[in-house]
Amino acid sequence: MTDSSARLLSRTPSLYVVATPLGNLSDISARAQGILAAVDVIAAEDTRHSQRLMEACGVRTRLVALHQHNEQRAAGQLVEWLAAGQHVALITDAGTPAVSDPGAKAVARVREAGYPVVPVPGACAAIAALSVSGFAEGGFRFVGFLSPKSGARRASMAALVEDRDALVFYEAPHRVLECVTDMAAVFGPAREILVAREMTKLHEEIVRMPLGEAVAWFEADSNRVRGEFVL
Repeated sequence: MTDSSARLLSRTPSLYVVATPLGNLSDISARAQGILAAVDVIAAEDTRHSQRLMEACGVRTRLVALHQHNEQRAAGQLVEWLAAGQHVALITDAGTPAVSDPGAKAVARVREAGYPVVPVPGACAAIAALSVSGFAEGGFRFVGFLSPKSGARRASMAALVEDRDALVFYEAPHRVLECVTDMAAVFGPAREILVAREMTKLHEEIVRMPLGEAVAWFEADSNRVRGEFVL
């Protein structure tokens, strides 16, 4: 840790929720790099994935795993480190932690224990997609991931049909075609959708169209169902 990095930290042991790039490593902020270098421990969704970012940024801080399968136990460990006077950072594989990613339970546990939780803002896939959609002038509603089962997914969508705000969903590549098919059936073919695929990466694709055209758009090219999606 350098003196300049240390000055980024609070005097009180704190949890820093640090946004990391969606794909383009140049998008990480100088403050985020400094804090990651200055803290004592970094809790990461996937330590192997995050190690590549750490190497690119010259960060040598210890990485530990915090993911959906161990979050309750890992959250307790975070509190123990804070109680010992250490500073801890929380990161996810890409974007902002605790937003449809692991971290919310850990943040709540740290707050309950009385320690500060400090946001270190940066990339967020939902906000990035909204910013290029032209949809969000009147507000938006973040939904995140829906059920992997079509019946439950359609029921969730049906509850949103009367909502006139922009709706923001995340979806996995192996389900995106089924999800868009359900959207067209529930919301109707005339409603507009923005498909944001692989944002900030080499094969980024951002397209706006009526839902009635979206299924055919995906089916026209098998490469279009690959990657990470915001809808």
